[in-house]
Amino acid sequence: MQIKKDKVTGDLLGVGRRKTAVARVRLRAGSGKILVNGRAFDEYFKTEKEQRQITDTLEFVGQRNAVDLSIRCTGGGPNGQAQACKMGIARALCGFSEEAFQPLRDNGFLTRDSRMKERKKYGLRGARRGVQFSKR
Repeated sequence: MQIKKDKVTGDLLGVGRRKTAVARVRLRAGSGKILVNGRAFDEYFKTEKEQRQITDTLEFVGQRNAVDLSIRCTGGGPNGQAQACKMGIARALCGFSEEAFQPLRDNGFLTRDSRMKERKKYGLRGARRGVQFSKR
């Protein structure tokens, strides 16, 4: 896996995607501060499930209070953005410590969930649902 590093600041970069959500993650050594679109992550992601998706990746490799994160999320909804953040954080952590790559990969943190919404087809009401048949 290619490790991306910002040439100016030295931050490690990771991009995560899920459905139509994209999360760009900047990781640097620090004290555990997490910002999402300029706000604290627990303020941006309201539910505990979404917050846990962000912290699970860091706690899995034991870096929760060792790194600072700055995340930019666009597209999708809150759940898709949280899952995109999870993948972006995992990709950035691979550059932070090389021994983290194999456990992250084995536990599915680096695997992209490729499920997308199926497109609507002409002549149908949705992706698969047809129009209702009327006898009279």
